[in-house]
Parts: sequence; C-alpha cells; structure tokens
Amino acid sequence: MSWRPHLRAAAGRMADASVPDAMRDARLLLAHVLGIAPDRLTLHLDDPVRPDLLGGFERLVAARTARRPLSHLTGQRLFWGRAFHVTPDVLDPRPETETLVALALAEPFARVLDLGTGSGAILLSLLADRPGATGVGADVSPAALAVAQHNAQSLGLLDRARMVLSDWCADITGQFDLIVSNPPYIALSEMPSLSPEVREHEPHLALTDGGDGLRAYRDIASQACANLRPEGRLLVEIGATQGADVVKILVAAGFVGVAIHPDLDGRDRVVAARAP
Repeated sequence: MSWRPHLRAAAGRMADASVPDAMRDARLLLAHVLGIAPDRLTLHLDDPVRPDLLGGFERLVAARTARRPLSHLTGQRLFWGRAFHVTPDVLDPRPETETLVALALAEPFARVLDLGTGSGAILLSLLADRPGATGVGADVSPAALAVAQHNAQSLGLLDRARMVLSDWCADITGQFDLIVSNPPYIALSEMPSLSPEVREHEPHLALTDGGDGLRAYRDIASQACANLRPEGRLLVEIGATQGADVVKILVAAGFVGVAIHPDLDGRDRVVAARAP
C-alpha cells in the first residue's frame, strides 16, 4: 500500500476532531516523518509504505488529533522567513507578530533589547536582517532562554545575541536604541475562549498575567525608559482591543510620539513610542 490512503485517513481523523486545515497538517506531518520538504510530498505519495515510518506518522496524527500544536510535533515554526525551534516552553511565533518586526526594521538601530524573548524569534529576526546590530533577549524562564540560545546558534547569531535571565528590565544593564516586546496580554477571563492548542499546550506565563492583560505594559512602561537612549523606540505587541489602554499607560510613563499600528488584517497590533 502507498502513503496516499494513509494521508487521506489521517486528514479525516483530524477533521473529525475539528483540527483546522486538517489536510494541510496531515501533509506537513507526513513530510516531516519522511524527512522531505512539504512541497515535494506529492512526488512520494505513491511510494510503498515503510512500517517503521508509518508508526511514527500514526503517533503524530494521534497527537495532533488530541490538539497538540503542529509546531510541537515537528519541532519548528516558520517566522519572518526562517525556521525556529519551538517547544512547549515557549510561545509559538505567530504571523501577526511579524508586524512588530516590520515596524522595527523600518528605522535603523544598532542595539536592541527583546523583553520576554521566548523562542527568540523577534530578536533573532531583527539581528539576521541587520548584520551590524547586536541585541539582548530577556526572559524570566530559563527553559525559554535555552530555546532562544538554540535558535541563535542555529542561525549563526551567537556572537551578536546574548540571552539574559531577567524579569523584564530588572537585570538589564546598558542603553538600547530599540526595545521590543510581545508580552503576555490575554486577560484571565479570555483564556477559556482560546483554542485547545493554545490554552492547553502553550506556556500560560507567556499568554496571560492572570489579571486584566495589561500588567506587563505597566511594568515595561515603568522600567524601559531607563534602558532606552534619548528618542529610542519602544514597540510592544497588543491585543486587538487594548490599543487605547496601552497608549494611556505609555503616555503616563512619559513616552512621546505614542501611536497604534494595525496588522495586515487591519486589527490594532503594535503600539510604538519613543523615549523623551
């Protein structure tokens, strides 16, 4: 028997479990098991099934049917055109966060700080696109910093990226041209509405502050100016309904030029500000 009927059956089981884009995910899992690029899978669907690989494929399909995130099963997620290693210890990099990266790259910077770096996807994307820049990734989770360090090594950026254990800016020294952050901004009351992949498998520390979803912005606003050069930029990702509240927090903390920027879907996504 070839792989084709196994692929159809896998997609059907995942669709029955309400997995979004079930056929796409089934194809990605099979390509992962076969060790080939996803765009080459069609060329191998009529190959004879190898029993040792079939068992691995079935286990991954069962895990995806149980709504484990696809990235946790393949071990990577594409972001800003690069593959990042991810684990359950870090937030899965999302396409909407690329809005923050694009805004950051719109102006020059030599030194960048990423608060709550997680997988390092934001920091390392910025450094990869700015060969002369250096940066620091800060996180309160040692496990997350290990993932970020792994990604820095994979991308050849160990000489320009330093990972620091820090609760926001508490243990950060030095001045930066740019500070970026995708902090936990989901209110505790919103957690039950999240998809099972997010709610049950991603680190709650990176998702919610356990309150109104604004605590991280208050902490960052009260600390970041001390690490920003005069007129240095601060860019923070926000939830779609948080723009006005985050603007008020940053203005009250003394930031200037505060503005809200939408993502490609037109939803408020990033608040930008400058140090005085």
